[in-house]
Amino acid sequence: MSTLAAESCQACRADAPLASDNEIATLHTELPEWSVIERDGIKQLERVYRFKNFRAALDFTNRVGELAEQAGHHPVLLTEWGRVTVSWWSHKLKGLHRNDFIMAARTDRAADEA
Repeated sequence: MSTLAAESCQACRADAPLASDNEIATLHTELPEWSVIERDGIKQLERVYRFKNFRAALDFTNRVGELAEQAGHHPVLLTEWGRVTVSWWSHKLKGLHRNDFIMAARTDRAADEA
């Protein structure tokens, strides 16, 4: 499992630097099941988790929501029957920051614990 989950998120200012392409490539190696996608010109991390039913998917969604609240960093969550799509990016920055990779790793840890 990635060591990113144990790192602390740093407060993001609107003028904080985005992760460079090299940083993204390096961090992405720790999260191979996540995709780096571009939506509306904004790089994001995205992963689909599968569950046995809607209840399990909803429980996971709520766990991720709690992680997001604790960190003050919030994803887009799409909950459907048997699956949850999670997308992380830094909204203020309109792109990826190290915090997004940290939160993706914490999301993976929550899925492993589910």
